[in-house]
Amino acid sequence: MAYTCASPRSIIAPSGSNSALPLADFSATIFSSLRRADQRKWAYTYLNGLLITPGKKSVRRLAATTSCDPSVAQALRQFVSLSPWDFDAVMEELTHWVEDRGSQPVWNIGRAVLPKRGNRSVGVDRYFDLESGRTLNCQLGLGSFLSVGALQFPVDWSLYLSPSWVEDPGRRSDARIPDSEQYRPLWALALRLVDRLAARTPSSSPVVVADMGDEPDVRYLLSGLAKRRCDFVVAVPPHFPVVPLGNLAATPPPVSARARLSAQNTEPAVVTAPDGRQRVARFQTSLVHAPGLSHGHSLGPSYRLFTEAREPSVTGPLWITSLAHQGLPEVASIAAAHTGTANAVASLERDFGLLDFEGRSFPGWHHHMALVSAAYTYQHLSAPTAASCPDERCGAAGQAP
Repeated sequence: MAYTCASPRSIIAPSGSNSALPLADFSATIFSSLRRADQRKWAYTYLNGLLITPGKKSVRRLAATTSCDPSVAQALRQFVSLSPWDFDAVMEELTHWVEDRGSQPVWNIGRAVLPKRGNRSVGVDRYFDLESGRTLNCQLGLGSFLSVGALQFPVDWSLYLSPSWVEDPGRRSDARIPDSEQYRPLWALALRLVDRLAARTPSSSPVVVADMGDEPDVRYLLSGLAKRRCDFVVAVPPHFPVVPLGNLAATPPPVSARARLSAQNTEPAVVTAPDGRQRVARFQTSLVHAPGLSHGHSLGPSYRLFTEAREPSVTGPLWITSLAHQGLPEVASIAAAHTGTANAVASLERDFGLLDFEGRSFPGWHHHMALVSAAYTYQHLSAPTAASCPDERCGAAGQAP
Protein backbone atom coordinates (compact mmCIF):
# COMPACT_ATOMS: atom_id res chain seq x y z
CA MET A 1 0.00 0.00 0.00
CA ALA A 2 1.29 3.48 -0.84
CA TYR A 3 1.62 5.94 2.01
CA THR A 4 1.25 9.64 1.26
CA CYS A 5 1.27 12.70 3.43
CA ALA A 6 -2.26 13.98 3.97
CA SER A 7 -3.21 17.53 3.13
CA PRO A 8 -1.96 19.95 5.80
CA ARG A 9 -4.48 21.11 8.38
CA SER A 10 -3.99 24.62 9.72
CA ILE A 11 -3.59 25.09 13.44
CA ILE A 12 -4.87 28.48 14.48
CA ALA A 13 -3.61 30.08 17.66
CA PRO A 14 -6.38 31.10 20.08
CA SER A 15 -7.54 34.66 20.40
CA GLY A 16 -5.25 36.49 22.79
CA SER A 17 -2.43 33.96 22.50
CA ASN A 18 0.94 35.66 22.76
CA SER A 19 3.14 32.64 22.13
CA ALA A 20 4.17 31.01 18.88
CA LEU A 21 6.50 28.08 19.22
CA PRO A 22 7.55 25.48 16.65
CA LEU A 23 6.13 22.07 17.45
CA ALA A 24 9.63 20.57 17.55
CA ASP A 25 10.63 22.92 20.39
CA PHE A 26 7.41 22.27 22.33
CA SER A 27 7.83 18.51 21.95
CA ALA A 28 11.47 18.64 23.02
CA THR A 29 10.44 20.43 26.22
CA ILE A 30 7.38 18.38 27.16
CA PHE A 31 9.09 15.06 26.41
CA SER A 32 12.54 16.02 27.71
CA SER A 33 12.30 13.26 30.35
CA LEU A 34 12.40 10.58 27.64
CA ARG A 35 15.94 9.28 27.82
CA ARG A 36 16.48 8.00 24.29
CA ALA A 37 16.64 10.07 21.11
CA ASP A 38 14.43 7.60 19.27
CA GLN A 39 11.72 7.94 21.94
CA ARG A 40 11.77 11.71 21.61
CA LYS A 41 11.59 11.36 17.82
CA TRP A 42 8.49 9.16 17.98
CA ALA A 43 6.90 11.44 20.56
CA TYR A 44 7.26 14.30 18.10
CA THR A 45 5.93 12.16 15.22
CA TYR A 46 2.88 10.98 17.18
CA LEU A 47 2.21 14.52 18.42
CA ASN A 48 2.50 15.93 14.91
CA GLY A 49 0.19 13.23 13.61
CA LEU A 50 -2.48 14.07 16.20
CA LEU A 51 -2.37 17.70 15.09
CA ILE A 52 -2.51 17.26 11.32
CA THR A 53 -4.43 14.01 10.75
CA PRO A 54 -8.11 14.64 9.98
CA GLY A 55 -10.78 12.34 11.34
CA LYS A 56 -9.98 9.19 13.30
CA LYS A 57 -6.50 9.22 14.87
CA SER A 58 -5.61 5.55 14.55
CA VAL A 59 -1.90 4.73 14.59
CA ARG A 60 -2.12 3.66 10.95
CA ARG A 61 -3.61 7.01 9.93
CA LEU A 62 -1.10 9.00 12.03
CA ALA A 63 1.75 7.12 10.39
CA ALA A 64 0.37 7.62 6.87
CA THR A 65 -0.06 11.35 7.48
CA THR A 66 3.46 11.93 8.78
CA SER A 67 5.54 9.59 6.64
CA CYS A 68 5.67 7.49 3.49
CA ASP A 69 7.63 4.78 5.30
CA PRO A 70 5.34 1.79 6.02
CA SER A 71 7.41 0.84 9.08
CA VAL A 72 6.37 4.01 10.93
CA ALA A 73 3.02 2.56 12.04
CA GLN A 74 4.71 -0.30 13.88
CA ALA A 75 7.25 2.07 15.41
CA LEU A 76 4.46 4.30 16.76
CA ARG A 77 2.62 1.32 18.21
CA GLN A 78 5.83 0.20 19.90
CA PHE A 79 6.45 3.69 21.25
CA VAL A 80 2.99 4.12 22.77
CA SER A 81 2.24 0.63 24.03
CA LEU A 82 5.61 -0.95 24.85
CA SER A 83 8.36 1.65 25.11
CA PRO A 84 9.25 2.42 28.77
CA TRP A 85 8.78 6.12 29.50
CA ASP A 86 7.39 7.97 32.48
CA PHE A 87 3.85 9.32 32.12
CA ASP A 88 4.13 11.28 35.39
CA ALA A 89 7.28 13.11 34.30
CA VAL A 90 5.68 14.17 31.01
CA MET A 91 2.50 15.39 32.71
CA GLU A 92 4.54 17.29 35.29
CA GLU A 93 6.30 19.14 32.48
CA LEU A 94 2.95 19.82 30.82
CA THR A 95 1.58 21.14 34.13
CA HIS A 96 4.47 23.59 34.40
CA TRP A 97 3.94 24.65 30.80
CA VAL A 98 0.28 25.49 31.44
CA GLU A 99 1.04 27.18 34.75
CA ASP A 100 3.63 29.43 33.15
CA ARG A 101 0.92 30.77 30.85
CA GLY A 102 -1.20 32.15 33.66
CA SER A 103 -3.31 29.33 35.07
CA GLN A 104 -5.86 30.17 37.73
CA PRO A 105 -5.94 28.57 41.21
CA VAL A 106 -8.99 26.46 40.27
CA TRP A 107 -8.43 22.75 39.80
CA ASN A 108 -11.16 21.01 37.81
CA ILE A 109 -11.68 17.26 37.97
CA GLY A 110 -13.25 16.00 34.75
CA ARG A 111 -14.44 12.65 33.51
CA ALA A 112 -13.76 10.88 30.22
CA VAL A 113 -16.03 8.00 29.18
CA LEU A 114 -14.29 5.95 26.48
CA PRO A 115 -16.58 3.35 24.83
CA LYS A 116 -14.86 0.12 23.78
CA ARG A 117 -15.74 -3.10 22.04
CA GLY A 118 -15.05 -6.31 23.91
CA ASN A 119 -13.54 -6.59 27.37
CA ARG A 120 -9.79 -6.92 26.81
CA SER A 121 -8.75 -3.27 26.87
CA VAL A 122 -7.45 -2.31 30.31
CA GLY A 123 -10.15 -1.11 32.69
CA VAL A 124 -13.11 -1.84 30.41
CA ASP A 125 -16.29 -2.62 32.31
CA ARG A 126 -20.01 -1.88 32.29
CA TYR A 127 -20.75 1.54 33.76
CA PHE A 128 -23.85 3.66 34.00
CA ASP A 129 -23.16 7.00 32.35
CA LEU A 130 -25.19 9.71 34.09
CA GLU A 131 -24.92 12.14 31.18
CA SER A 132 -26.29 9.79 28.53
CA GLY A 133 -28.52 7.82 30.91
CA ARG A 134 -27.19 4.54 29.49
CA THR A 135 -25.05 1.65 30.66
CA LEU A 136 -21.95 1.54 28.49
CA ASN A 137 -19.09 -0.86 27.86
CA CYS A 138 -16.24 1.58 28.35
CA GLN A 139 -13.12 2.76 30.09
CA LEU A 140 -13.59 5.49 32.70
CA GLY A 141 -10.88 8.07 33.28
CA LEU A 142 -10.63 11.03 35.63
CA GLY A 143 -8.48 13.99 34.64
CA SER A 144 -7.32 17.16 36.36
CA PHE A 145 -7.60 20.39 34.38
CA LEU A 146 -6.06 23.83 34.84
CA SER A 147 -7.76 26.95 33.49
CA VAL A 148 -6.07 29.60 31.37
CA GLY A 149 -8.54 32.26 30.37
CA ALA A 150 -11.70 30.65 29.04
CA LEU A 151 -10.04 27.30 28.26
CA GLN A 152 -9.16 24.31 30.41
CA PHE A 153 -6.15 22.06 29.90
CA PRO A 154 -5.69 18.41 30.98
CA VAL A 155 -2.56 17.97 33.08
CA ASP A 156 -3.08 14.51 34.61
CA TRP A 157 -5.17 11.36 34.20
CA SER A 158 -6.13 8.33 36.27
CA LEU A 159 -7.84 5.22 34.91
CA TYR A 160 -10.59 3.70 37.03
CA LEU A 161 -9.97 -0.01 37.62
CA SER A 162 -12.88 -2.03 38.97
CA PRO A 163 -12.30 -4.93 41.42
CA SER A 164 -12.72 -7.36 38.51
CA TRP A 165 -9.49 -5.94 37.08
CA VAL A 166 -7.32 -5.44 40.13
CA GLU A 167 -8.25 -8.78 41.75
CA ASP A 168 -7.56 -10.91 38.67
CA PRO A 169 -3.83 -11.79 38.36
CA GLY A 170 -4.24 -12.86 34.75
CA ARG A 171 -5.88 -9.62 33.66
CA ARG A 172 -3.33 -7.60 35.60
CA SER A 173 -0.47 -9.40 33.88
CA ASP A 174 -1.95 -9.16 30.39
CA ALA A 175 -2.63 -5.42 30.78
CA ARG A 176 0.70 -4.77 32.58
CA ILE A 177 -1.01 -3.13 35.54
CA PRO A 178 1.64 -2.12 38.12
CA ASP A 179 1.54 -3.67 41.58
CA SER A 180 0.98 -0.19 43.04
CA GLU A 181 -2.39 0.08 41.30
CA GLN A 182 -5.16 -1.19 43.55
CA TYR A 183 -8.90 -0.60 43.60
CA ARG A 184 -9.80 3.04 44.20
CA PRO A 185 -13.37 4.37 44.01
CA LEU A 186 -13.92 7.56 42.04
CA TRP A 187 -13.65 9.79 45.09
CA ALA A 188 -10.25 8.27 45.92
CA LEU A 189 -9.05 8.71 42.33
CA ALA A 190 -10.06 12.37 42.53
CA LEU A 191 -8.10 12.84 45.76
CA ARG A 192 -5.07 11.20 44.17
CA LEU A 193 -5.24 13.67 41.29
CA VAL A 194 -5.42 16.53 43.79
CA ASP A 195 -2.41 15.19 45.70
CA ARG A 196 -0.35 14.82 42.52
CA LEU A 197 -1.24 18.30 41.36
CA ALA A 198 -0.41 19.73 44.78
CA ALA A 199 3.04 18.13 44.57
CA ARG A 200 3.69 19.78 41.19
CA THR A 201 2.38 23.28 41.76
CA PRO A 202 3.10 26.10 44.21
CA SER A 203 -0.59 26.91 44.74
CA SER A 204 -1.33 26.82 48.48
CA SER A 205 -5.08 27.54 48.33
CA PRO A 206 -6.67 25.96 45.27
CA VAL A 207 -10.40 25.58 44.76
CA VAL A 208 -11.22 22.04 43.61
CA VAL A 209 -14.25 21.72 41.32
CA ALA A 210 -15.79 18.36 40.44
CA ASP A 211 -19.12 16.91 39.40
CA MET A 212 -19.67 13.90 41.65
CA GLY A 213 -23.44 13.83 41.33
CA ASP A 214 -23.39 10.04 40.87
CA GLU A 215 -20.82 9.21 43.57
CA PRO A 216 -22.64 7.74 46.60
CA ASP A 217 -19.60 8.15 48.85
CA VAL A 218 -18.85 11.75 47.89
CA ARG A 219 -18.56 12.65 51.58
CA TYR A 220 -15.14 10.98 51.60
CA LEU A 221 -13.97 13.29 48.83
CA LEU A 222 -15.27 16.38 50.64
CA SER A 223 -13.74 15.24 53.93
CA GLY A 224 -10.42 14.54 52.21
CA LEU A 225 -10.39 17.97 50.58
CA ALA A 226 -11.15 19.62 53.92
CA LYS A 227 -8.25 17.74 55.56
CA ARG A 228 -5.99 19.00 52.76
CA ARG A 229 -7.26 22.55 53.35
CA CYS A 230 -8.61 22.76 49.84
CA ASP A 231 -11.75 24.78 49.26
CA PHE A 232 -14.19 23.04 46.97
CA VAL A 233 -17.24 23.40 44.76
CA VAL A 234 -18.54 19.86 44.23
CA ALA A 235 -21.80 18.55 42.73
CA VAL A 236 -23.36 15.97 45.07
CA PRO A 237 -26.13 13.36 44.64
CA PRO A 238 -29.72 14.45 45.39
CA HIS A 239 -29.80 12.26 48.52
CA PHE A 240 -26.69 13.88 50.08
CA PRO A 241 -27.64 14.58 53.73
CA VAL A 242 -27.54 18.14 55.05
CA VAL A 243 -28.76 20.01 58.12
CA PRO A 244 -30.09 23.56 57.64
CA LEU A 245 -27.97 26.20 59.36
CA GLY A 246 -29.39 27.36 62.68
CA ASN A 247 -30.87 24.03 63.66
CA LEU A 248 -29.30 23.53 67.07
CA ALA A 249 -31.28 20.48 68.17
CA ALA A 250 -29.30 17.89 70.05
CA THR A 251 -29.84 15.39 67.27
CA PRO A 252 -30.79 17.44 64.22
CA PRO A 253 -32.59 15.39 61.58
CA PRO A 254 -30.78 15.58 58.23
CA VAL A 255 -32.68 16.11 55.02
CA SER A 256 -31.63 15.41 51.47
CA ALA A 257 -29.91 18.14 49.47
CA ARG A 258 -32.72 17.98 46.89
CA ALA A 259 -35.44 18.36 49.53
CA ARG A 260 -33.65 21.28 51.18
CA LEU A 261 -33.22 23.22 47.95
CA SER A 262 -36.72 22.44 46.70
CA ALA A 263 -38.08 24.28 49.74
CA GLN A 264 -36.14 27.47 48.94
CA ASN A 265 -37.34 30.45 46.94
CA THR A 266 -35.24 31.45 43.96
CA GLU A 267 -32.97 34.47 43.94
CA PRO A 268 -31.09 36.11 41.07
CA ALA A 269 -27.31 36.13 40.68
CA VAL A 270 -25.00 37.42 37.97
CA VAL A 271 -22.90 34.54 36.62
CA THR A 272 -19.61 35.52 34.99
CA ALA A 273 -18.10 33.19 32.41
CA PRO A 274 -14.30 32.78 32.13
CA ASP A 275 -14.35 34.93 28.97
CA GLY A 276 -15.96 37.78 30.91
CA ARG A 277 -19.47 37.43 29.54
CA GLN A 278 -22.23 37.73 32.12
CA ARG A 279 -25.77 36.46 32.44
CA VAL A 280 -28.44 36.67 35.12
CA ALA A 281 -29.69 33.34 36.43
CA ARG A 282 -31.92 32.30 39.28
CA PHE A 283 -30.75 29.96 42.01
CA GLN A 284 -32.09 28.08 44.99
CA THR A 285 -29.57 28.20 47.81
CA SER A 286 -29.25 27.46 51.50
CA LEU A 287 -26.53 27.55 54.14
CA VAL A 288 -26.21 24.08 55.66
CA HIS A 289 -24.12 21.76 57.77
CA ALA A 290 -22.96 18.45 56.36
CA PRO A 291 -23.02 15.99 59.27
CA GLY A 292 -21.19 13.33 57.32
CA LEU A 293 -18.12 15.58 57.14
CA SER A 294 -17.88 16.49 60.82
CA HIS A 295 -16.08 14.63 63.59
CA GLY A 296 -17.44 13.94 67.05
CA HIS A 297 -20.73 15.55 68.02
CA SER A 298 -20.16 18.88 66.28
CA LEU A 299 -22.13 19.75 63.18
CA GLY A 300 -18.93 21.19 61.76
CA PRO A 301 -18.51 24.26 59.54
CA SER A 302 -21.21 25.78 57.38
CA TYR A 303 -21.42 25.19 53.64
CA ARG A 304 -23.44 26.72 50.85
CA LEU A 305 -25.75 24.41 48.94
CA PHE A 306 -27.08 25.73 45.63
CA THR A 307 -28.50 24.85 42.26
CA GLU A 308 -29.55 26.84 39.23
CA ALA A 309 -33.34 26.95 38.89
CA ARG A 310 -34.32 25.56 35.51
CA GLU A 311 -37.42 24.21 33.84
CA PRO A 312 -39.42 21.90 36.14
CA SER A 313 -38.54 18.86 34.02
CA VAL A 314 -34.80 19.62 34.02
CA THR A 315 -32.66 18.67 37.02
CA GLY A 316 -29.45 20.66 37.34
CA PRO A 317 -26.43 19.72 39.45
CA LEU A 318 -26.68 20.25 43.19
CA TRP A 319 -23.50 22.00 44.30
CA ILE A 320 -22.02 22.24 47.78
CA THR A 321 -19.13 24.57 48.52
CA SER A 322 -16.84 25.34 51.43
CA LEU A 323 -16.79 28.97 50.20
CA ALA A 324 -19.81 29.80 52.32
CA HIS A 325 -18.31 33.20 53.12
CA GLN A 326 -18.33 34.20 49.44
CA GLY A 327 -21.37 35.53 47.65
CA LEU A 328 -23.62 33.44 45.46
CA PRO A 329 -22.45 35.13 42.21
CA GLU A 330 -18.83 34.11 42.89
CA VAL A 331 -19.46 30.45 43.69
CA ALA A 332 -22.11 30.11 40.97
CA SER A 333 -19.59 31.43 38.44
CA ILE A 334 -17.03 28.85 39.57
CA ALA A 335 -19.59 26.05 39.19
CA ALA A 336 -20.78 27.30 35.81
CA ALA A 337 -17.21 27.45 34.50
CA HIS A 338 -16.93 23.70 35.12
CA THR A 339 -18.80 23.20 31.85
CA GLY A 340 -15.45 24.12 30.29
CA THR A 341 -14.11 20.77 31.52
CA ALA A 342 -16.77 18.86 29.59
CA ASN A 343 -16.08 21.08 26.58
CA ALA A 344 -12.36 20.26 26.78
CA VAL A 345 -13.07 16.51 26.97
CA ALA A 346 -15.42 16.80 23.98
CA SER A 347 -12.70 18.60 22.01
CA LEU A 348 -10.15 15.96 22.98
CA GLU A 349 -12.53 13.29 21.69
CA ARG A 350 -13.52 15.11 18.51
CA ASP A 351 -10.24 16.69 17.39
CA PHE A 352 -7.32 15.00 19.16
CA GLY A 353 -7.98 11.25 19.19
CA LEU A 354 -8.90 10.73 22.83
CA LEU A 355 -11.13 7.78 21.88
CA ASP A 356 -8.78 6.27 19.30
CA PHE A 357 -6.18 4.36 21.33
CA GLU A 358 -6.04 0.83 19.95
CA GLY A 359 -3.78 -0.79 22.53
CA ARG A 360 -4.85 -2.70 25.62
CA SER A 361 -2.17 -2.03 28.24
CA PHE A 362 -2.19 0.22 31.30
CA PRO A 363 1.06 2.03 30.35
CA GLY A 364 -0.13 2.41 26.75
CA TRP A 365 -3.39 4.05 27.83
CA HIS A 366 -1.52 6.60 29.92
CA HIS A 367 1.03 7.25 27.17
CA HIS A 368 -1.76 7.95 24.68
CA MET A 369 -3.51 10.27 27.16
CA ALA A 370 -0.26 12.19 27.69
CA LEU A 371 0.23 12.67 23.94
CA VAL A 372 -3.39 13.70 23.36
CA SER A 373 -3.18 16.19 26.24
CA ALA A 374 0.05 17.64 24.86
CA ALA A 375 -1.45 18.03 21.37
CA TYR A 376 -4.50 19.85 22.76
CA THR A 377 -2.31 22.13 24.88
CA TYR A 378 0.02 22.95 21.99
CA GLN A 379 -2.78 23.88 19.62
CA HIS A 380 -4.46 26.19 22.12
CA LEU A 381 -1.47 27.71 23.92
CA SER A 382 1.64 27.45 21.80
CA ALA A 383 0.87 26.90 18.13
CA PRO A 384 2.13 29.30 15.44
CA THR A 385 -0.49 30.77 13.14
CA ALA A 386 -0.25 27.68 10.95
CA ALA A 387 1.42 24.33 11.28
CA SER A 388 1.41 21.58 8.72
CA CYS A 389 2.94 18.35 7.65
CA PRO A 390 6.73 18.64 7.20
CA ASP A 391 7.95 19.48 3.70
CA GLU A 392 9.78 16.20 3.33
CA ARG A 393 6.74 14.03 2.67
CA CYS A 394 8.57 10.72 2.51
CA GLY A 395 10.48 9.98 5.70
CA ALA A 396 9.10 13.08 7.44
CA ALA A 397 9.06 11.24 10.75
CA GLY A 398 12.81 11.24 10.67
CA GLN A 399 12.88 15.05 10.88
CA ALA A 400 11.98 15.07 14.56
CA PRO A 401 14.59 16.42 16.95
